[in-house]
Amino acid sequence: MVETSRLPVVNVATVPQRSPLRYPGGKTWLVPHIREWLRHTQPELLIEPFAGGGIVSLTAVMEGLVKDCVMVEIDRDVAAFWRAALENGEGLIDQVAHFEPTMDTLRGIEGACPASVLEHGFRTLVLNRTRRGGVLARGASFSKHGENGRGLLSRWYPETLAARLAAIQDYADRIAFFEGDGMKLLPLLLRGWGKDAAVFLDPPYTARGGKQSGLRLYEHSQIDHEALFGLLADTEANFLMTYDAAPEIFELVQRHRFEAVSLSMKNGHHNQIDELVITSERLFA
Repeated sequence: MVETSRLPVVNVATVPQRSPLRYPGGKTWLVPHIREWLRHTQPELLIEPFAGGGIVSLTAVMEGLVKDCVMVEIDRDVAAFWRAALENGEGLIDQVAHFEPTMDTLRGIEGACPASVLEHGFRTLVLNRTRRGGVLARGASFSKHGENGRGLLSRWYPETLAARLAAIQDYADRIAFFEGDGMKLLPLLLRGWGKDAAVFLDPPYTARGGKQSGLRLYEHSQIDHEALFGLLADTEANFLMTYDAAPEIFELVQRHRFEAVSLSMKNGHHNQIDELVITSERLFA
């Protein structure tokens, strides 16, 4: 039986929204756990091999919880956004300021082949903010009703997005980004750091015989979970990892003698679900 975390699930409205991306399975609710974990471990470097919306890396750097961070993302569209935001933030802000979402402009961007990293990154941001649930996978539909019936505009806030992009630009010299396979890059990134590095992992997950949403939400939804647990068992780095509370994950936690607590929360469909927070040492019980 896994103990319940002593830290409550936070209302995401009370946490600074630092990422411009809406991300299925985003981890804003986990921020209190991230803060306590990093204050306890006091690493120099944070590595996030499955960056996604990047809320953990952004929070860690902007709140002074780590000196530097490394983000890795395998999805080409998401990677293009982070490259554009970190390398050409001003250009991205300018495009945001001058764009008006209509079904015609969105269909044009959806069908376009971007000619540069900036165009590709802007395309990712637009589709992420205007599609239902922020889903980027093929076949995702645009928002029809949205918040308060505002439809396509319900998640498109140019001034807010520009402010978030400007804040990211302010910390760009402390954020390294790599496009690639986090599973393959993680051993290389950890080399020589020892306990001065911390790793946050929110890997894509599709339960055997259980929920298959990962196959629908993400282009890259399959990884070798046993290999990932083995890799973490062989490193000196501290880690915090989140997973669905599935039997096969319980078994891996026990096999490697990791620590885990559970949190009960509501997903985007208002269903109650259990999440695991897994660490190398006992922190949240």
